[in-house]
Amino acid sequence: MRKFLRTGTRRYKKLGRKKLQRWRKARGRDNKIREKRAGRSRRVEIGYRTKKSERDKIGGKKPVFVRNIKEAEEVTKGDIVIIAKIGIKNIAR
Repeated sequence: MRKFLRTGTRRYKKLGRKKLQRWRKARGRDNKIREKRAGRSRRVEIGYRTKKSERDKIGGKKPVFVRNIKEAEEVTKGDIVIIAKIGIKNIAR
């Protein structure tokens, strides 16, 4: 997956932190990213979207959110399980 970095992430440390890496559209009259100058980072455009078959997957595997025992039994081999809290009473049954 391509990373689209905001303008100034290399200049200011606070913009480059992982949690704060959010795309903001390049505005401004002389902005080089907006002008699509060579050597600058890419900007978000149509055509960079992931394929429909690969969307919503983690490492090529489908994440499944399990809320109860019944859903846990339905999980197949190629899925990633994300477990919600399942009470001890339900596990004993």
